[in-house]
Amino acid sequence: YADRGLTVIGFPCNQFMGQEPGTAEEIQTFCATTYGVTFPLLAKADVNGENRHPLYAELTQAADANGEAGDIQWNFEKFLIAPDGKIANRFRPRTEPDAPEVIEAIQAVLPN
Repeated sequence: YADRGLTVIGFPCNQFMGQEPGTAEEIQTFCATTYGVTFPLLAKADVNGENRHPLYAELTQAADANGEAGDIQWNFEKFLIAPDGKIANRFRPRTEPDAPEVIEAIQAVLPN
């Protein structure tokens, strides 16, 4: 969906059982070689707690499909931001990026 304006951005976080212990460069290399990731990864940030990144202070106010907002549960939680900058959807970690509900949500917010 890049041709329709979708950009995926990864935000590494080491708050979940030490899954992201490396530097930004090490994480980028690991993700690229292990998973074929080509999208940009930003610097590690806290997503929960008193040092929560300001972006996540805003994102965690959004509710998921069950109407639940609040802390990030685990790595790979996903947020869909619409072209107008509003949070369109929140998908919990167990939802695969290619799940039908994710694809439908992406298609609904992107211009044709």
